[in-house]
Amino acid sequence: MNILFIMYDQLRFDYLSCAGHPHLHTPNFDRVAAMGVRFTNAYAQSPICGASRMCFYTGRYASSHGAQWNGFPLRVGELTLGDHLRAAGMDCWLIGKTHMRADSAGMARLGLSPDSVIGARQAECGFDVFTRDDGLWGEGPDGFYDSLRSPYNEYLKSKGYDGDNPWAHYANAGIDEDGQMATGWILGNADRAANIREEDSETPWLTGEAIRFVEGAERPWCAHVSYIKPHWPYIVPAPYHSMYGPNHVPQATRSEIERENPHPVFGAYMDNAVARAFQKDEVRRKVIPAYMGLIKQCDDQLGRLLGFLETTGRLDDTMIVLTSDHGDYLGDHWLGEKDLFHDPSVKIPLIVYDPRAEADETRGTVCDALVESIDVAATFVDAAGGDVPDHIIEGRSLLPWIRGESPDWRRFAVSEFDYSPTPQCARLGLRPRDARLFMVFDGRHKLMHAEGGFRPMLFDLKNDPDEFHDLAKAGSNHADIDRLYGFLGQWGRRLAQRVTKSEADIEAMRGRSMRRGILPFLADGSEVRDELLAKYTGPARKSFIDGTSWNSSQQDS
Repeated sequence: MNILFIMYDQLRFDYLSCAGHPHLHTPNFDRVAAMGVRFTNAYAQSPICGASRMCFYTGRYASSHGAQWNGFPLRVGELTLGDHLRAAGMDCWLIGKTHMRADSAGMARLGLSPDSVIGARQAECGFDVFTRDDGLWGEGPDGFYDSLRSPYNEYLKSKGYDGDNPWAHYANAGIDEDGQMATGWILGNADRAANIREEDSETPWLTGEAIRFVEGAERPWCAHVSYIKPHWPYIVPAPYHSMYGPNHVPQATRSEIERENPHPVFGAYMDNAVARAFQKDEVRRKVIPAYMGLIKQCDDQLGRLLGFLETTGRLDDTMIVLTSDHGDYLGDHWLGEKDLFHDPSVKIPLIVYDPRAEADETRGTVCDALVESIDVAATFVDAAGGDVPDHIIEGRSLLPWIRGESPDWRRFAVSEFDYSPTPQCARLGLRPRDARLFMVFDGRHKLMHAEGGFRPMLFDLKNDPDEFHDLAKAGSNHADIDRLYGFLGQWGRRLAQRVTKSEADIEAMRGRSMRRGILPFLADGSEVRDELLAKYTGPARKSFIDGTSWNSSQQDS
């Protein structure tokens, strides 16, 4: 069996028709959901691109792998999907974005060359790279945001788009009424059509790369097809730019009560630049239709990919996983982008199709178990026929749910956010080490703990599904707060760093030293079997105690 691991960047869990969106029709996402299981309570382990992706790729929490912000390197030696799947006989390939930065200092310390096989895999999150393009080719006075080469820009140049950066000048810009470039960086341009042929835009291009990969693949493979969209810049080519309008924009899920004496961290985020932009209704009226158009294009390209798999017979032997690294506030809770732990930010779509007969019972069903993004890595190892190394991978395989079983499951989900590089950290007067947030959610109550001496936040999603009323603000609900802190403490005591020895390895070690002659603290020797003392009993070979020296043969005579 093969695995098609598709990730969309910044796709909200509720912007799919199978998840109940009232206007956005996504028949191909819905088709995969009808073929498999849609998990309705899936949470990212960090609501920021880079850290979240490292959790997916390692199967470990952000504080376990340490790459907690965009550009924080994943340390050399951290095991990833590629390592685990290759051990199970499956190749692991990247097509698209990882947002990963190599631990170049660690590689240099160990003498790992980036152009060697092992060095290249260390530098690329454990993947073999078919096409890597992180998709944000911004350019300013100090040069490009991303120093990596852009295969997509090279593709555009081959198609006749001129300039050094057609990603910025065509794929992510429109044309205004005066014939001037209208950049997608300005939210007021979100209702314009991107100045590019639709078939040349980012999502169709990456779909073509995925098809090209599958056409040439031979060994069993896991292909991580990682789209940049619907991540900003919020601009999309025709005809998608005009499919939705202000009449499809919902009222923002926000309340004035959230702004009354807010938690200091929440207050700092409500006052940052992106939040202030999305607090303007005129911004939402332009951006959200473009965001919906980007998702509609993603759905159409998913249909193209599914059609290819079906035509070539690969749909019958390929597991398909659809997910996202995090969501997008889009003005909900007075915020834009992601970062905090309200559901629009930290909850993610997760749909799994397993073609094997064992999954027939659950096709077209939903599962509301508390799922974490780190479960994806465990699921893939399990699906590939490997044993999940649970001393390394901290997630759990979803295959029991997919097979219709009811496993003993987790009682709470955890997410982490290190905001030390942000202006909010400086504004709050925090040291970088104190700018850390933790979410613990038990399916009803959601607690946010903030380091730095702040009070917690608490929401009851049963009675307050919109997460407006911070119950900790009034100093109430002590029992729920204490219970969730107990869960957080239990999670904090997890065994996260003993990754070189499994439980089975340790159990097999017991008694091994005795059989190799290490027998300390015996009172008279009767405590162990005779065979363990065989090398230490019998006649003395020689004596050097009283000046007399003899060997065993002399003694016998």
